[in-house]
Amino acid sequence: MLQRIQTVYLFIVAALGLALFFLPLANMQAGADLFTFDIFGLNAGVNAQSEQVYRTWSLAVLTGISTLLPFITIFLYKKRMLQIRFCIFNAILLICFYLLFGFFVWITYGKYSATHFGIEIALAFPLVNLILTYLAIRNIGADEALVRSLERLR
Repeated sequence: MLQRIQTVYLFIVAALGLALFFLPLANMQAGADLFTFDIFGLNAGVNAQSEQVYRTWSLAVLTGISTLLPFITIFLYKKRMLQIRFCIFNAILLICFYLLFGFFVWITYGKYSATHFGIEIALAFPLVNLILTYLAIRNIGADEALVRSLERLR
């Protein structure tokens, strides 16, 4: 049902995923140049007139899917096993987010000969999402066990 605790968890996962579209993930300095890294790519400069020097659209697509999936999962409350499968798939996508981000940082770090690399708070959002997804899986599983135990009593 929609008033369960896993709904709150999944809603927070969707909200934090949406916040990733607007916040920078990391910053990098190469000599006198300052770069910001968000889910769309590496941008030269930190102001509104920054230009994108390296695109990472696959990271944006992965973030978009892992943002929409919890929101869709909320409305599948009558199909708890499907909810669990969607949550497991979302957890895999969140792990892939970090692997893909690490790959893009490795590529751009070497390409631009960076001297300093700093992470932002938004980079922790997928980890928080992973923890909340795990908690949602546990609570959905507990609901499924409760329903199955009540069916046994009939």
